[in-house]
Amino acid sequence: MAFEIKIILSCLIAYLLGSLSGGIIISKIANGPDLHTVGSKSTGASNVQRTMGWKYGLITFFFDVIKGVLSCLIAQWICGGHPNARFVVLLAGLFCVIGHNWPVFFGFRGGKGVATTGGVMLFCFPVYALICIALTILVIALFRYISVGSMLLVISFAGLSFIFSQGNACIIVWAFLLMIMCVARHHANIARLIQGKENRLGKKFNQPGGNNGK
Repeated sequence: MAFEIKIILSCLIAYLLGSLSGGIIISKIANGPDLHTVGSKSTGASNVQRTMGWKYGLITFFFDVIKGVLSCLIAQWICGGHPNARFVVLLAGLFCVIGHNWPVFFGFRGGKGVATTGGVMLFCFPVYALICIALTILVIALFRYISVGSMLLVISFAGLSFIFSQGNACIIVWAFLLMIMCVARHHANIARLIQGKENRLGKKFNQPGGNNGK
């Protein structure tokens, strides 16, 4: 199989995997609400946690992390020992996050890509990822803003990639694209943070139409 075909196949599979929205699937299985109409109207783990509880929020979180890891793993398997396989793995991870944010199976209305991005980061650069995850957990524990921790995750990762990638433009651009997508998806959270209206971790929504941190 031509390498160009392997690139396309890897990215297509990654996008379709990303489009499997854990939040929507789990909500349907558990007879939960339509996530597009409750809380932040996001399909990510935070909105699931706030509208359905910690159990389903954690299941959604790990579902989304695993699909990020799996998309990279499949791309690595498809490309085998090709010298540019690493590039394809990075690209597949990016497409998985795109699929999560804009899923073809659910009207292109998805989440904010934090958990999926975390999975991709863990597979591609585990040391950087673990440092950033530890920092994120600390900030969320101290300030109880999931949105702040989520944005810090990708910003710190992009920073580490820039500093330690030895000028590798591919890695730097890839890391900054992940950061830009995540921060852009948090535009409403940023506005609420500025206004002092962002909700902290622990507040649960029982009625449609509320806002949450993610």
